[in-house]
Amino acid sequence: MDAELVDWELAVTTAKKLVRPGPQITREQAADVVAELRRLAVEAERHVEDYTHLSPVGAVTPINVVDRPEWVRSNVAGLRVLTTPLLAKLSEQERGRFSAAVGRRVTGVQLGTALAYLAGKVLGQFEVFLPPQEYLADGLVGADGVSMATGRLSLVAPNIAHAEATMGVVPRDFRMWVCLHEQTHRTQFTAVPWLRGHLESEISAFIQATDLDPDVLADRVRSAVTAVRGAVFDRGPDSPSVVEALQTPAQRAVLDRLQALMTLLEGHADQVMDAVGPRVVPTVADIRSRFEGRRDGGSPIDRFVRRLLGLDLKMQQYRQGGAFVRAVVSEAGVGGFNVVWESPTTLPTRAELTAPTAWMQRVLGSRPSISA
Repeated sequence: MDAELVDWELAVTTAKKLVRPGPQITREQAADVVAELRRLAVEAERHVEDYTHLSPVGAVTPINVVDRPEWVRSNVAGLRVLTTPLLAKLSEQERGRFSAAVGRRVTGVQLGTALAYLAGKVLGQFEVFLPPQEYLADGLVGADGVSMATGRLSLVAPNIAHAEATMGVVPRDFRMWVCLHEQTHRTQFTAVPWLRGHLESEISAFIQATDLDPDVLADRVRSAVTAVRGAVFDRGPDSPSVVEALQTPAQRAVLDRLQALMTLLEGHADQVMDAVGPRVVPTVADIRSRFEGRRDGGSPIDRFVRRLLGLDLKMQQYRQGGAFVRAVVSEAGVGGFNVVWESPTTLPTRAELTAPTAWMQRVLGSRPSISA
């Protein structure tokens, strides 16, 4: 029996067929964009470390400048890694029932369609989960086959070039601004040794809470159909996305913790962009203003897809997480904020993200005043 739950090759093929081509620029222009992104990414790393007081531990993770199809391929590889614990949970019999209930080819097409949309939107990301062959290609797997890195930074060159042209911002400044954000994510995972393992354990807990009974799946699908209707008629930010509708109650408890973590990570990157920006990005205020408009805008179809996939949640994470980090840094300095990285118990809860004073009282209350 085929052990795979998703037709991964079909997902890649579907996404590559559907993804839109990048901006129409010459080969020389494309080469210039790639070269400058590589240079600015290295420069941004130094700025981020100087501001955050966080230094990487262990092997240096690579910087990858990619096009849209390569972004798709790499993300499918990462998603494949994430399904390994799910496969381990299933017996052969349950796996067969699951495949019959969901359909691996149908799932492959659905995943490919979603990735085709995202491939035209993502500016960059820190890829935390990669298969060994990806690290091997980067020279970051030892002779024993064990990875020596914690992830890889990827910048999607055509999307960055398209965004800067669409918004009418200074290309060099915008590229540096994006690099500051992505290098912050890279620093979070390379400077905080327990963070990757904690994220893995939370994802594992999410999978363990998954009910794979076909009848339960059918109920979840009916909820998803309701979510699709909500997205079509734009029933507001409080109506569930398809992602949320497919969750069991037990999964939602785990998801609360995952969302709190991701909100912190996104908010921290957003705050660092603006804190470092004025020194190294002369037009940072203009970029921030135009980029916020880009986040909130888009065509009706674009807004529909964002709601359907739950991407509006990510935009809320930028704002809510950014507000939390700015409030803590303003009160306790960068050093005080960095206490958040001491252990999983010092991470803010979802409730504390909207009440930074509560987090400071719980975590910093008994400590002497810490300033930047």
